[in-house]
Amino acid sequence: MNPSDLPARAAALAAGMAAAEHSPGVQLTQTRHRAALVAGWGIAPGSTVLELGCGQGDMTAVLAEAVGPRGRVTAVDVADPSYGAPVTLGESTARLTAGPLGPRIDFRLGTDVLDPSLDFPEDAFDHVVLAYCSWYFASLGQVRDTLARVRPWARRLWFTEWDLTPTSGDQLAHLLAVLVQGQFEAAGSRGDGNVRTPFSRARLLRLLTEAGWTVDGGGPVDTGGLQDGDWEVAACLRLAATPDRLAALPDPVRQLVLSQTDTLRSIAAPRGNRALPAYSVTAH
Repeated sequence: MNPSDLPARAAALAAGMAAAEHSPGVQLTQTRHRAALVAGWGIAPGSTVLELGCGQGDMTAVLAEAVGPRGRVTAVDVADPSYGAPVTLGESTARLTAGPLGPRIDFRLGTDVLDPSLDFPEDAFDHVVLAYCSWYFASLGQVRDTLARVRPWARRLWFTEWDLTPTSGDQLAHLLAVLVQGQFEAAGSRGDGNVRTPFSRARLLRLLTEAGWTVDGGGPVDTGGLQDGDWEVAACLRLAATPDRLAALPDPVRQLVLSQTDTLRSIAAPRGNRALPAYSVTAH
């Protein structure tokens, strides 16, 4: 397949996802975004790809389509198969495994790449991909160690994440929502939410250098139409209404968080909160 053909395959790929049964429009939007992203990377048919933080396989499906029947995607996530709602990781990955893309994918859920028992030969993969997963890590140290761990395994890195620098005022609700969630984690109120360690693009570039990667490209990523702003606002407000999580915060931090969530309620729309911009970085 020519990489530029990927966006045209988005509807078929989205229909094969388990989550499409619950929210077909949402799934199609998310898949189209990832198809456009991977099309720009130019991953050739027959390539081998290591995907970290695969989650329910939204990016995995697009990568498997890109590498074709002669390629292979090893998709890893530390989360247990029972994680996720309304569709769990196990349910979603099982659907993909049973479908036409299944023979191209090796899902490894509940797997930590920092576990010494997991290893791959040097240059075992043409590409390693981290897409919208790095804020899920427990700490910046864990991000750096993971980037260093996979460095010998792959020739090229493709990294995509949300950008903490908004480009318009209607992205401020998404920004505030992720920063508040990060404060809970940083202050020791640990949970299993999606946003645990939000960090800037500048910090990512420093981490890559420390991990032995050489950055050679990147740029802004269009996030128009993505629903993640609404999802993170809702997640933040749920978190701020959880007594146990609030009680675990030091009082000065708790008071700050409560004021910030008051502000979030005042600026967030009932729905349609515009997602933050995103960025991509390539390295070798």
